[in-house]
Amino acid sequence: MTQQKPYSASCDENKQVILEHIAPLLTQAQSVLEIGSGTGQHAVYFAQHLPHLTWQTSDLIAHHAGIKQWLMHANLPNVKPPLVLDVTQTPWPSGRFDAVYSANSFHIMDHHAVEQFFKHLPLALSPKAKVLIYGPFNQHNQFTSPSNAAFDAWLKERNPHSGIKDFEWCNQLAQHAGLTLCQDHAMPQNNRLLVWQIA
Repeated sequence: MTQQKPYSASCDENKQVILEHIAPLLTQAQSVLEIGSGTGQHAVYFAQHLPHLTWQTSDLIAHHAGIKQWLMHANLPNVKPPLVLDVTQTPWPSGRFDAVYSANSFHIMDHHAVEQFFKHLPLALSPKAKVLIYGPFNQHNQFTSPSNAAFDAWLKERNPHSGIKDFEWCNQLAQHAGLTLCQDHAMPQNNRLLVWQIA
């Protein structure tokens, strides 16, 4: 019996609006590393609509079977099987990329993992690479909406070390990693798309 592919409703809901924002940013890029590919839905959708890119998936090993199911079903030549990547562990997989993309990951990570993400990130970036991070963020340690506050409480019930991160703190980590914030897009459902670029 064929195992059913994993499915995320939020991936379906946000994929089109994310594509509309990231496509113009990636016109000159040739390779993207997605950190935390999850189900693999974003990888398949974006690779299909951005055929000039080589889309490299990655995640913890527990998610690889589901990602591979989506990739096998899509059978796209420009999306690659997942690499094992735990942002807290070194070395990261070898290779440098023109962009790094991650969606709905920072609020799942604890603070140490986000710190390690930015610490090791430069080793994966080619010159002038962009870093695109999608998800909810606080502003000055304050929730930007009641729904984000409720979401944060739900996250902490599942894992006390998770939760929505503060934008200013993330931007400081990015600056220490040699990145400069170049765009900050308001997205539906109180999310943001943050775009940094390496100097």
